[in-house]
Amino acid sequence: MVTLVLVGFVGGIVTGISPCVLPVLPVVFLSSGATSGRQRSGRRPLLVVAGLTLSFSVFTVLGSLVLRALPVPQDIIRWGGIGILALLGVGMVVPRVEQILDRPFQRLSPKAPEKDRGGFLLGLALGAVYVPCAGPVLAAIAVAGATGKFGPSTLALTVAFAVGTALPLLVFALAGWRISDRIQAFRTRQKGIRIAAGVVVVGLAVALTFNVTDAVQRAIPDYTNALSDKVNEAGAVAKALGTGGASGALADCQAAADRGLAPKLEDCGPAPQLTGLNGWLNTPGDAAPQLTGKVVLVDFWAYSCINCQRAIPHVNAWSKAYGPAGLEVVGVHTPEYAFEHVPANVAAGAQRLGITYPVALDNDFKTWDAFHNESWPADYLIDATGQIRWVGVGEGLYTQTEILIRRLLTSADPGVTLPGATEVPDLTPTSEFQTPETYLGAGRAQGYQGNAPLRPGTGTYTAPSKLAENAFALDGTWSVTAESITSKQNAVITLNYTAEDVYLDVGGTGTVTVTAQGRTRTYQVSGAPNIYTVVHTKALDSGTLKASLSPGLSAYSFTFG
Repeated sequence: MVTLVLVGFVGGIVTGISPCVLPVLPVVFLSSGATSGRQRSGRRPLLVVAGLTLSFSVFTVLGSLVLRALPVPQDIIRWGGIGILALLGVGMVVPRVEQILDRPFQRLSPKAPEKDRGGFLLGLALGAVYVPCAGPVLAAIAVAGATGKFGPSTLALTVAFAVGTALPLLVFALAGWRISDRIQAFRTRQKGIRIAAGVVVVGLAVALTFNVTDAVQRAIPDYTNALSDKVNEAGAVAKALGTGGASGALADCQAAADRGLAPKLEDCGPAPQLTGLNGWLNTPGDAAPQLTGKVVLVDFWAYSCINCQRAIPHVNAWSKAYGPAGLEVVGVHTPEYAFEHVPANVAAGAQRLGITYPVALDNDFKTWDAFHNESWPADYLIDATGQIRWVGVGEGLYTQTEILIRRLLTSADPGVTLPGATEVPDLTPTSEFQTPETYLGAGRAQGYQGNAPLRPGTGTYTAPSKLAENAFALDGTWSVTAESITSKQNAVITLNYTAEDVYLDVGGTGTVTVTAQGRTRTYQVSGAPNIYTVVHTKALDSGTLKASLSPGLSAYSFTFG
């Protein structure tokens, strides 16, 4: 239980800083500092974030179950939240409207300061429409809630996730309040600030209505993807809640996918049946397509999942390119939120993404459970005999996946003529020769070479005269922990790499001087650990870099793109 809570808390923080939270940040920032009345209080940002966190958590876990038991539309929570946001935004601009909206709060809490009333309601409305990325923790919580597997473990995980998510949001809310409290222009122009905040709130409501926020999120690379992958290792969260649980060959293939191993054809056991479905989209007569004798790619997705939206262009391209050669793509839409149960919403989402292949509606998670699936997006590649040959989790590895598709099509029909490989832009690493992520701490270091073992404590290291491929070495004095290495004196990291881009995860205050590709550059480092691009080229290249760290900087890992 303790581990589950810690994983939930970390997963919440990762979600709270992910690109998916960006559309609500301006509202949280401005509305927390936009108050009415002369007196100012720090309660409002707390109320905004508390309302957001509470409503999002409750709707995520219980929304599907409660709404399905009532004779109301499944997306009523989302549309209700958008409507309340619009009204609150108008109230910030037009005081008379705000007075009308404030009357219920006057009866419920007559002694509450005027400026605090409505902050909690604003948070509740934001929580109803706030749809973050489908990380492993949120996926496990959503599945447990949607399938009725709600117990103490789910409750503990949900609370921990909610607290973790709330912390980054609270930082933005308090920042908005403090800026408006400290800067003279904010104090003397409260009316103008409130109007601006109201316009932003109404703008968010309009953007949500027309799904503009989806396009914004897709355009921003997911800079938290690597962190999310670490949380998802081995699917521990889903298994702890009883929402996973494959066995045998399928479990082995899912575990390999969780570890991010290079795709290859495996024997993952017979493919389960697509079962318990609530209908089909993009098929004649909304009937199930004929899959016997075909190579099949089963893609689990949800239309508001940003991770899925970024992967869909590749799945689309494969369906169009290889459909004539015998590939059948089936998108299994398993809803993450209550409003995703509505077929019309799914159809509209599929149309926005240009999906033309068959989409199965898995509202009851029956097919999800049959595959023992644990995340969005996830892919299961099935050969023409009905055997699962590869499992993929998350984004990326598109080039390697397409290679496997082509092999299975050729195996099914040796005389088939295949088109050229698809060309869809991909920002994730694609080369099998690329250096893998390199951890620098003693607990998970791989590829280390040196005169002394890399172990916790302070020591002096000397790099060997020659390094192997993808290896690193240390010079100078370092303080080593399980997760990081901290520079002391004359501290240098030497790394042999193959990549287009090299990123160093480093934190503290100081400078990193990197010599690579015949050039030397110095980077200023300040604050919490962050990713710094230390090498950037236009094509895959091999080389050696030397990174000199000023005393006190802590380095965690090298990653590559």
